[in-house]
Amino acid sequence: MKILVTGGAGFIGSALVRHLVLQAGVEVVNVDKLTYAGNLESLASVAGNSRYAFERVDICDRAELDRVFSQHRPQAVMHLAAESHVDRSIDGPAAFIETNIVGTYTLLEAARHYWLGLPGEARDAFRFHHVSTDEVYGDLEGPGDLFTETTPYAPSSPYSASKAGSDHLVRAWRRTYGLPVLVTNCSNNYGPYHFPEKLIPLMILNALEGKPLPVYGQGLQVRDWLYVEDHARALHRVLTDGRVGETYNIGGHNEKRNIDVVHAICELLEELAPAKPAGVAHYRDLITYVQDRPGHDMRYAIDAGKIQRELGWTPRETFESGLRKTVQWYLDNQEWCRHVQDGSYQRERLGMV
Repeated sequence: MKILVTGGAGFIGSALVRHLVLQAGVEVVNVDKLTYAGNLESLASVAGNSRYAFERVDICDRAELDRVFSQHRPQAVMHLAAESHVDRSIDGPAAFIETNIVGTYTLLEAARHYWLGLPGEARDAFRFHHVSTDEVYGDLEGPGDLFTETTPYAPSSPYSASKAGSDHLVRAWRRTYGLPVLVTNCSNNYGPYHFPEKLIPLMILNALEGKPLPVYGQGLQVRDWLYVEDHARALHRVLTDGRVGETYNIGGHNEKRNIDVVHAICELLEELAPAKPAGVAHYRDLITYVQDRPGHDMRYAIDAGKIQRELGWTPRETFESGLRKTVQWYLDNQEWCRHVQDGSYQRERLGMV
């Protein structure tokens, strides 16, 4: 099988590509524009593999997408390319509209054109898997409420609104044109190769440098945390075994308040990195409360019962085991972290190497 993965140089995308190539043994064509969040160093383990190919292409470029489809002839598309940082969407929403909505539309049209040209059996087997987020649902009110696949959409940020728009487009292309689509909505991911602007890697790296650990408000926002390698397994399972036209929510069964996540990171660092920066007695002393984000959702939590019942998927990692692996990975991969922090990872994107 050959799968076209968009956004394969990003955090979740690179985890998926590594899983598909190294664990599942399938061929992957990675289509990525290489924005600031795209890092080819995250794909070093597959870069020389005969089952892996990279195409630096913007999903808004229809002509280039047509070329990629014609040249590589994939049996499926897994669409992960997206602008995904909420704070950046508040400061500059235009890029989110362009990539997440216009880009998804352009990719859908390129995929539909390619799909219609396939012979009968290949057309029947083709799949377009759209990977989305639980943030499209807004936030939850009651402490026992959970997002299900039928929860009404109520996005709060330009990011989540743009992802909601892309979800609607994918479903419309199924309803109107018959394109064989699958949709997944996941909870907060964490794990190795996570870009340092996100909560968990930001806290780890700031703590190691003796910098403040900024926590929005009082840190009482609740998120359901999903280890990224568990997510990659789930995505592959949905693609191969999911029912066309269906939506599957993917969650980690790990609801945690942000402040509790930060405290857990500090405790792990006390154990795994006891040699602290000068002037730091305890990592937790670095915690600093900052003004909350505009429109900040208070609680996300996913009911992942459908994917468990229908496809037999459950996460392998608890939050405790996954967080320990994550903290240890950042301690063991300081060079990767330095290349992200000093910008040298972008040499590929800027055409300098």
